[in-house]
Amino acid sequence: MLLNLLGLPQDLLRWAGIAVLALLGLGLLVPRFEEVLERPFQRLTPKRAPGAARGGFVLGLGLGAVYVPCAGPVLAAITVAGATGSVGPGTVVLTVSFALGAAIPLLVLALAGRRVAERIAAFRTHQLAIRAAGGALMIALALALAFNVTDAIQRALPGYTESLQARVAANETVREQLDLGGLVTDENRQLAECSNNSAVLEDCGPAPEIRGIETWLNTPDGAPVELADLRGKVVLLDFWAYSCINCQRSVPHVTAWREAYGDAGLEVIGVHTPEYAFERETRNVVDGAERLGITYPVAQDNSYATWTAYRNRYWPAHYLIDADGQIRQVSQGEGGYAQTETLIRELLQEADPQAELPARTQVDDTTPDGDVTQETFLSVGKKVNVAGDYREGEATYTFPEEQAADTVAFGGTWTTDYQGATAGPDAGLRLRYHAKVVQVVLGGTGTVEALIRDGSGKVVDRVEVAVEGSPRAYSLVTADSIGQGSLDLMVSEGVQAFSFTFG
Repeated sequence: MLLNLLGLPQDLLRWAGIAVLALLGLGLLVPRFEEVLERPFQRLTPKRAPGAARGGFVLGLGLGAVYVPCAGPVLAAITVAGATGSVGPGTVVLTVSFALGAAIPLLVLALAGRRVAERIAAFRTHQLAIRAAGGALMIALALALAFNVTDAIQRALPGYTESLQARVAANETVREQLDLGGLVTDENRQLAECSNNSAVLEDCGPAPEIRGIETWLNTPDGAPVELADLRGKVVLLDFWAYSCINCQRSVPHVTAWREAYGDAGLEVIGVHTPEYAFERETRNVVDGAERLGITYPVAQDNSYATWTAYRNRYWPAHYLIDADGQIRQVSQGEGGYAQTETLIRELLQEADPQAELPARTQVDDTTPDGDVTQETFLSVGKKVNVAGDYREGEATYTFPEEQAADTVAFGGTWTTDYQGATAGPDAGLRLRYHAKVVQVVLGGTGTVEALIRDGSGKVVDRVEVAVEGSPRAYSLVTADSIGQGSLDLMVSEGVQAFSFTFG
């Protein structure tokens, strides 16, 4: 968060850690240089006895800076748990377990290493050579981290936990718990009593407060909206993200309900929880909301605090709250709009039996009515539906001779990271899909030319897209029905590609 506030790159700590490791390695090779490195920190460390081992403080700085990003998922889980305002035994156990799991192996290694060095005379005799070898290893480690050699080694080694993960994921009890978010508190425990997209009103407990929001859109002077202030009204909480194609198909129903039933007591609140880093930018969310015609209040849930409080896992997701502040329906994913509208009308009549309701809204349900290619990401963190090997950093790729259905392949030079891929010279993508609608989320500035082929390989259309402004979804294919097809994309240098979405 601090890096975001300062406008600094997210990998700054990683590169700082790599630099420290390289300097420490050089210090081990050149003792006088190590003295120069340690001089600024001498006041922070106890006075050493002559001949004592040196460099521990600087080594800790370097390893810590490299280690912190790796610990990010667990640290984020602990932070979000605290942000919910309901830190219970589970959160304490998670925090203590993480601390012990990280500290004990490091302590054992440190003590064992010191004991070995003290007991084996060869270490004392060959201290200078060992220092030099350690320095060389430190520099080699820094270079390996800088050029992502460690990632290649990790990919080459078998995942020793994959079979365990597969068994856990297949467990019905685990899957049932994961349908709602795993962070259960006294506040949101009753949400488990809701079935998804129920056709009748259910009692799912009190609605958790909206929290962790630093920016509100479409409210007077950016003032926050409190659910407690909306007692007596029916509230629809809509979780969405502006580049999500599923949300783009869902929002027209939400905006229509707000327009039709606003005077009868319906309040709509959008909770924009980002799927990509660029969706954290307020100006991008404002632009996306304007394109979708959203004028109701929107909370920017960049910290996932409200998302977590509602145990949500899907874009879009609707939580229908009655006039007493109780959740009465949860609808995750697309579809079921007629059922949700029926329940909105029931709750409005329940809140005010004298209310005159307008006719039902007439918005076409464009939810795909058949199986389509699943959303396909181009980041190294979501390796789904990508043909062939691809890796973090810059690489040159060749299209495979045979490509499986429902996959995307890289061609030419691309630089990939944990958000997406940036095109280099002669960059291209080949997509095989079955869908009625194909969109691609793009950023940067440039052009994308798409050659569209039908299931037999015949060219049926050619589309050129001018990419500019904030990252968003661009439409490539809009057909009358779901069918097989393929796309050959020529992407100009500097354009960023994040994902393909289908309808």
